[in-house]
Amino acid sequence: MSAAFDPALHLPDALLERIRSRAAHVDADNVFPEDDLADLAGAGYLRILVPEDLGGAGLSLAQASTLQRRLAGAAPATALAVNMHLVWTAVAKILADRGSDELAFVQRGAAAGEVYAFGISEGGNDLVLFGSDTTAEPLAGGAYAFTGTKIFTSLAPVWTSLGVHGFDSASGRLVYAFVGREGTATRDDWDTLGMRGTQSRTTELRGAAASAAHVVARIDPADGPAPIQFAIFAAFELLVASVYAGLAERAVEVAALALTSRTSKATGRTRSDDPVARARVGEISIAADGIGLQLDALARDLDERVDHGGRWFTLLSGAKHRAVETAQRVVDEALVAAGGSAFRSGHELSRLARDVRAGVFHPSSPDSARETAATFRLGAPGA
Repeated sequence: MSAAFDPALHLPDALLERIRSRAAHVDADNVFPEDDLADLAGAGYLRILVPEDLGGAGLSLAQASTLQRRLAGAAPATALAVNMHLVWTAVAKILADRGSDELAFVQRGAAAGEVYAFGISEGGNDLVLFGSDTTAEPLAGGAYAFTGTKIFTSLAPVWTSLGVHGFDSASGRLVYAFVGREGTATRDDWDTLGMRGTQSRTTELRGAAASAAHVVARIDPADGPAPIQFAIFAAFELLVASVYAGLAERAVEVAALALTSRTSKATGRTRSDDPVARARVGEISIAADGIGLQLDALARDLDERVDHGGRWFTLLSGAKHRAVETAQRVVDEALVAAGGSAFRSGHELSRLARDVRAGVFHPSSPDSARETAATFRLGAPGA
């Protein structure tokens, strides 16, 4: 019988406390958490989804989701930044589990210390994975050069390889590939309400070249979702949702700690004895638990290659939408439970309240998630 999964083996308590102790400084100074990344890399965290025979931990998606919730409880911005590296290793795993090895070089790269970033989002491109305003120009030997602007590029100061897509107008195909730093420029434009440590700056692609070996897909948009598009969508939605689930769980913990440390002048008893406060914490605890349980089930289905057919996109976007929406509600109620001190900018709940607001801006947006579900149930508009 295999040993039970122990999250503390991959994210020890002492490591989490070091990361937690730096989170307020990272947020206040609007800097990238370099020490967090160094600690996580040293602990092998960037390799958790890499197969054991390549030097990784060989974890499942369900286990990675659990770990990302644990990391987000210490520092949501650090978790979200690292998430974008883990997305690509998760894509490689999803494809490998289904018999495709086109991203094996990503697994080998992660094992060797590469830091992967997610260069898909573009301003105004609501097609996201299924369209691109970036130009993909064919080069000799199957290579491509990419020119365009990518937004929300987390890990901007440190990535070594960027997964991108662009449109090849000559062939009418979307091209997915990985480029290095050469031919790119990073704007220093990340000054946001929350999730400041992700440093998700804008990246300009100025003829950034991908070798033929790093061109992983050329897709006719009319053919419907390709395996790599499904894998990216699944990995992104699951792992992003995991970050917000972990943030919600931490908000409940902080609210509970606040109640047990405050005493009522009226009764002389701790606020944790107040029935109204108890009901509030009980309600948000139930809500936060529910997100994690849903993600556990969905991740297991991905790991076990359950065939949900066309419903997969509804399930995945719905899980991300519920996680973010629930996390926002949990944090808002946690602020009320903790009292006026939580309104101060230095309070952890104040930072969580700002960080959680970023969730609606990650694909799938609330409107997109609703439309995906409606299309599954009702068909396309006008069909």
